[in-house]
Amino acid sequence: MKKSFFGLTALALSVALIAGCGGGGSGASGSPSASGGTSSGSSGGKKDVTLTYMASQGWIKDAEMELAKKFEEETGIHIDYQIIPSDQYFNVLKTKLNAKEGPDIFGGQSGYSEIKLNYNVEQNAVDLTGEEWTQREDPLTLEQLSLNGKVYALTIWDTYSSFVLVYNKKIFADLGLEIPKTYEEFKQLSLKIQEAGITPIYEPIADGWHHVLWFAEPGPQYDKTTPNLYDDLNANKKKFADDKTMETALAQLKEMYDLNFFGDNTFSDTGADTANKLASGEYAMALANQSLVFDIAEANPDLSPEDFGYFVIPLADNRIYYINPGGPSKFIYSGSKHIEEAKQYFAFLAKQENLQYMLDNDDTVSNLNFSGLTDKYTEEQKKLFETYPEKGTDIQNFVNYVNPQWMDIGKDIAAMFGGSMEPVDVLKSIDKRREDMAKVAGDPAWAN
Repeated sequence: MKKSFFGLTALALSVALIAGCGGGGSGASGSPSASGGTSSGSSGGKKDVTLTYMASQGWIKDAEMELAKKFEEETGIHIDYQIIPSDQYFNVLKTKLNAKEGPDIFGGQSGYSEIKLNYNVEQNAVDLTGEEWTQREDPLTLEQLSLNGKVYALTIWDTYSSFVLVYNKKIFADLGLEIPKTYEEFKQLSLKIQEAGITPIYEPIADGWHHVLWFAEPGPQYDKTTPNLYDDLNANKKKFADDKTMETALAQLKEMYDLNFFGDNTFSDTGADTANKLASGEYAMALANQSLVFDIAEANPDLSPEDFGYFVIPLADNRIYYINPGGPSKFIYSGSKHIEEAKQYFAFLAKQENLQYMLDNDDTVSNLNFSGLTDKYTEEQKKLFETYPEKGTDIQNFVNYVNPQWMDIGKDIAAMFGGSMEPVDVLKSIDKRREDMAKVAGDPAWAN
């Protein structure tokens, strides 16, 4: 479950939401429906329709909400955002889908196992394969939204802004440190930072999900070291517990914890404090989304985004820039009474000028996953891309049945830190949950 540090954008958890917003919102019963089956719909005058849109906190940005106002002015279609705290969202969504009371539009993560197992999109979502915007969306993103050749969602996200090590350039310069090329170099520079009285890394384990990134993001390195690993894992020809590179990465992560690179409070630290912690100079690095540097500059006017640089997670000597081509996505509920109006909203958001508006008016993104946009990459980001020309998809967005168990992996890694599990035990635990999910899904690779 690829997460972000993006703040709560509009928390509006109402009694009406909990009671149920079933079957397509609160549009007037006599409101006209869009004619035709295309995403553009029929203009035919304004419509007195409300589309309910349920999403997890941080998924709906202010720029999209501003566009929704413009959409309503043009069409009369109102978007009723219903934002759920992230730790409750999937339980609420699952309950509504199982009760056949889904909202008109629901948010969800992309990825094969996510859309098949968690949302059952072939039953609960509308086929969007024929929509015009699919021709402009990143093909890698579309793969994460597709099942049996059909596209079931729209993703508008900065999919290339991966979680990387954000480091304080002044601290590195003062200590004579350079970007590490191997885990051993990373370990030695962290020890030097520690000797200078600075905690090397801010790691918010309390959030439950963030520390899993250290293991999952370098997936392309595992796949490169063991050729065809991803495909063999999906075909059930290999197990996580059989892969020595993954075991090495977990052992190195455990060593980082044992050496106190995360500091004394890592189990109580939270992601919301990351910008302030790095701005304070108490920590030299943090594994974060690249937009964190703008939050740091905002937290401390004496700092600028250019005071921080980036490098990839070096566990298992990784030198590959890992990409998460998926992200929070928008699905239209198959039981909605306003499917055509929802398609019309998707088509509106995916207009080139509206995509550029979202990009230009969101400080947390540098680009979006559609062709033809003008990006906002900083010089440090460009340097990052140049430093790591080799790219690959992270493990949770390629290997089936990994993303849905993200929080459970987080618990296992925390147990490994505490000494009650070994790295190989974590991998065996992942294998067991994958097997259970695959059998529930009726995956033929696990039939025997």
